Amino acid sequence: MKKIVLLMALASITLGRAQDLNDLFVSGVADAERFANAYLAPVSEASIYSISNGWYNSADSKPLGGFEISIVGNMTGFKNKDDKKAFLLDPADYENLNFVQNPGQPRLVATGLGDIEGVEVYVEGQNGLFREEFELPSGLASENLNFIPSGYLQASVGLVKGLEVKARILPKVKFDDDSKIGLFGAGLQYDFTKMLPADKILPVAIAAVIGYTKLDGEYDFTDSSTINGSDQRIEASFKTWNFSAVVSTTKIPVINFYGGLGYITGKSDIDLLGTYEARGPFFTETVVDPFTVSKDVSGVSANLGTKIKLGFFRLNAEYNISEFSTFTFGINFGFR
Repeated sequence: MKKIVLLMALASITLGRAQDLNDLFVSGVADAERFANAYLAPVSEASIYSISNGWYNSADSKPLGGFEISIVGNMTGFKNKDDKKAFLLDPADYENLNFVQNPGQPRLVATGLGDIEGVEVYVEGQNGLFREEFELPSGLASENLNFIPSGYLQASVGLVKGLEVKARILPKVKFDDDSKIGLFGAGLQYDFTKMLPADKILPVAIAAVIGYTKLDGEYDFTDSSTINGSDQRIEASFKTWNFSAVVSTTKIPVINFYGGLGYITGKSDIDLLGTYEARGPFFTETVVDPFTVSKDVSGVSANLGTKIKLGFFRLNAEYNISEFSTFTFGINFGFR
């Protein structure tokens, strides 16, 4: 993979996988779109879960003027997600695509997360006058990568009566001259125990957290494309919401513990844009902005974590259990 050059390589990983679909155009736009939907869906799903986490490290909201600035990193694993690493490709569902070995027979092929290599397919013209063979793309696991990373800066500020506002950002970054990514998000936390007269002596805090995250990425592959055309690029957008109920201890010196139960929902849109000129018997005209691959995701999540507080310096780590489980760690600097 050429694109893993930053911790926040989430969007570029997805875009790099999408660019691997270029050869499919020889089979026609309809076949390329069908394959792209099945190939990219698990990558998009894991990516949505990855950027949805890390919104809190305590249910104890900060008092008025209290703040915390954090560097948050997530690692969303899929090592044991065999059902997400392959899909059944049936040539009967495709207009022109078939397997070189055992043509016409369905078989498992890799998704963008998978590690099935060496699957050869072909496209053949009428009367056998044209035949082109190529290999289907494998996935991240074939490059010994079994997790999707994400990371960003996050800030939290206390307002009044248990209300805390949050924001996260990764400024738009350009790298490798052809890729750029950026992220922003906003959230609210409300500590219900702050409404109680005895909140300062209770050993726990209970809060609700809502967080919205949006990540955008763009990858221009015109110079490396195997299809003639211009302005060939992929633009990806991930939008997620996290709704959580959180409980944490508050009275243990230095170290405290927290846990949450939440609901994550999100959507990804991966647009294949630009012009693509004829190549082969089924791609016989110039196509502009061929298709969009979309994925809707929703699911329940639960997490357990711990936070160490040493004056202005804090560390936290948590494990989130969901359809794609995530390990989150944070380095925090705060006041009050």
